Amino acid sequence: MSNTKEYVRNRADSKITKIVVDRDLCIGAASCIAVSGTTYELDNENKAVVTGADSVDDATLIMSAESCPTRAILLFDKEGKQVFPK
Repeated sequence: MSNTKEYVRNRADSKITKIVVDRDLCIGAASCIAVSGTTYELDNENKAVVTGADSVDDATLIMSAESCPTRAILLFDKEGKQVFPK
């Protein structure tokens, strides 16, 4: 992961505490936005950025990461273990 952006998640009911977007893998497909428009948006480089890390529950966050065709969204738990992709 060379060109990544990390976003801390502070939602009390969440097991996921960090969202990472690999900007080298992101192709701007916007499927993550289609699933969770309150979490992501595309920046001026047409890359996904997190704008609302705490806006959705874990299930929706995982679905949004799963929707990415290039697996550019990685999710981690509080121990630092990668939750998605496995």
